[in-house]
Amino acid sequence: MSIKVGILGYGNLGRGIECALKQAEDMELAAVFTRRDPKTVTILHSGVPVYHIDDILNHKDEIDLLILCGGSATDLPKQTPEYAEHFTLIDSFDTHANIPAHFDAVDAAAQKGGRVALISCGWDPGMFSLNRLYAEAVLPKGNTYTFWGKGVSQGHSDAIRRVEGVVDGRQYTIPIAEALEAVRSGSAPALTTRQKHLRECFVVAEEGADKERIENEIKTMPNYFADYDTVVHFITLEEMQRDHSGIPHGGFVIRSGKTGRQQENTHVIEYSLKLDSNPEFTASVILAFGRAAVRLWREGGRGCKTVFDIPPAYLSPKSAAQLRKELL
Repeated sequence: MSIKVGILGYGNLGRGIECALKQAEDMELAAVFTRRDPKTVTILHSGVPVYHIDDILNHKDEIDLLILCGGSATDLPKQTPEYAEHFTLIDSFDTHANIPAHFDAVDAAAQKGGRVALISCGWDPGMFSLNRLYAEAVLPKGNTYTFWGKGVSQGHSDAIRRVEGVVDGRQYTIPIAEALEAVRSGSAPALTTRQKHLRECFVVAEEGADKERIENEIKTMPNYFADYDTVVHFITLEEMQRDHSGIPHGGFVIRSGKTGRQQENTHVIEYSLKLDSNPEFTASVILAFGRAAVRLWREGGRGCKTVFDIPPAYLSPKSAAQLRKELL
């Protein structure tokens, strides 16, 4: 049975979801919801309606899976609990420090409505989270390190754009090479947040805006920039469009651990991603886990879930017999 998908928010991630749906034979796009005037939004699927967000509850019986494509700074903390009562849904909430509170709010709504809501799904949190769990379970005595980049962080870029006086912004997360190599050596260095990454921001400010205030507001932003060395460059809109239109990203999860009678043997597990398009890859992860969320709901599952709660076989459209034959 085909899974009918609704997209809430038609920015970079929403467009990525629409592209990824063309590769998902068991899913189809049913509707797009937007805060903009629907007449101004052109999508790739002909014949699929675009509705204003205010109409979303009128179409809940037409949608098996609602995918929330808003930002973690202000959109998802409000939207996910609001709609989890009415839809089986999935979001990509990525403010790590606030995930427990987000989970509790969404779980209460999903339990009330008898729905499944899967949160914090993408590549981090998401795929990186799973690899941290697997590596720690396999090597219980050791250290786990996560490095992001070099690449554009969608969540951090969105946070920049929410600052008053900012027209556009991009944030590049850059691993510090010396720290990365020390971890790969298996020496298990003790590294602070600031020692692992640099955050580089490119900002287009409104004419006459207070750039000193904008820079300070960015650098002191909790959960995003305050714990990092952050560089802010002010550029023109033309420079932004010319030099920073792409959205690449990637990163590494590395676990080094010891085994043996005297803990004499060192092992290093490394999982890495190199992405031409952050939103398009994130969209592909979301669709796989969205498929799983719908399966759980159809089997009687209820409440908020994370990637840790999903059986791997539920991610694939293939049967259990196919998976055993082809992948095991």
